[in-house]
Amino acid sequence: MAPQSGVSSSSLAASDRVAAHTHITGLGLNEQGHCATEAEDGGSSTSTRWSSNCGLVGQTKAREAAGLVVDLIRASNFAGRALLLVGPPGTGKTAIALAMAKELGSATPFTPFVASQVYSKEVKKTEMLMEHFRKAIGLRIRESKEVYEGEVTELTVEETQDPLSGASTAYGKSISHVLLTLKTAKGTKTLKLDPTMYDSLVKEQVQVGDVIFIEANSGAVKRVGRSDSYATEFDLEAEEYVPLPKGDVHKKKQVVQDVTLHDLDVANAQPHHSSTTRKDVMALIASMGRPKKTEITDKLREEINKVVQRYIDEGVAELVPGVLFIDEVHMLDLESFTYLNRSLESTIAPIVVLATNRGITKIRGTSTNDSYGNSSSSDVMLSPHGIPVDLLDRLLIIPTHPYSRDEIHRIVSIRAKTEGLTVSEEALTTLSAIGERTSLRYAVQLLTPASIMAETVGRTVIQVEDVKQVNGLFLDGKASAQMLHDNPDSGFMT
Repeated sequence: MAPQSGVSSSSLAASDRVAAHTHITGLGLNEQGHCATEAEDGGSSTSTRWSSNCGLVGQTKAREAAGLVVDLIRASNFAGRALLLVGPPGTGKTAIALAMAKELGSATPFTPFVASQVYSKEVKKTEMLMEHFRKAIGLRIRESKEVYEGEVTELTVEETQDPLSGASTAYGKSISHVLLTLKTAKGTKTLKLDPTMYDSLVKEQVQVGDVIFIEANSGAVKRVGRSDSYATEFDLEAEEYVPLPKGDVHKKKQVVQDVTLHDLDVANAQPHHSSTTRKDVMALIASMGRPKKTEITDKLREEINKVVQRYIDEGVAELVPGVLFIDEVHMLDLESFTYLNRSLESTIAPIVVLATNRGITKIRGTSTNDSYGNSSSSDVMLSPHGIPVDLLDRLLIIPTHPYSRDEIHRIVSIRAKTEGLTVSEEALTTLSAIGERTSLRYAVQLLTPASIMAETVGRTVIQVEDVKQVNGLFLDGKASAQMLHDNPDSGFMT
């Protein structure tokens, strides 16, 4: 699709993949852990700049509290604890959780999870919770490996006649061995490889001029990239060029691998495999591609925990407690809350971030049904946010509050930039008023329909009339509820 006037092709490409929180890049805190303000920055234009940079607007206290938790996580002083984000719908709870993940970086596991996922007919609720617990706990393994590393200067496949196929057929040949010559800055070495390694070379698409390394113990082949001596071979090429390796071809190299405890659970959940007793840590990782057939039991997890603890004591591995984010936590029932409470007491537990938009509400799983399927109201337990009080005592609670009209104005402006849309100031003011009257989410969702309305009349800038036109075509949640209240006999089923 050709880019239209007024919108760059790069902006158009980005808008094709935009999601609800694409614009979130961090918490937007300074070195002192505080949100920048207009007074500190010297004007509203600078305030718009920092808002656009991090993607978050308002919720100053919530963001500063989340930044403090991020610092505790980095210092490994928050493992096994839990945080609760509470507030009305559309006040940035999920956005703050994702901003925390951005601040922590890709090295820290971040596992998002919606509480309603526990209700499955195939997997038990407690098993689903524990699986995501283990996904949120990382293990950084460092091992010194003997490797052959260098640039491929020769790759020859030697074939021989297959005695089983007969000498008369032209197709009766098999690979006898592979001759591979590697070059480094210090010298060259020719290796005679087993024919079974030919498949690994083909899988990595190794060819002359590539820089590769081969593990001496396992025979695993890894293509690093194309040698930079071939960088001027073409004017345009989608290749990653790397320098010629230094030192000898045969050397010891520090290999770092990041995995999660769930990866190790899956790799060891097979009856024929007993990697928990093997001393080669990388062998655990090599088995991850095998299909899982056996249920992951608590006994197996305990054995893996012992092996992991041994590796940590030996200095081979480092535990990286990640973040488990459970959205809509009020959807969990009493059994799940009890299991979650116990799991937080485990010696190996991640940081748990919960989010809910409920106030005083019932705890799921506390009402009983009679023989006719009717629930008894006397057995229903009410609790703040639908969470049992004993679990609430463990939580640090961060509240969020509804956005003001000015904050809605800034958020809609950021979303328009993220989606590559140009909106007039008057249209932004109208959208802000609509968002204050209805909801922020509804105002943001009007952006794309309004841009289509503008395009139909040949404009590249969204005007007030475009916003008013699409607002008249759709109903927000409050307007729909009011319509049903005013017209009880409108024909809707109950």
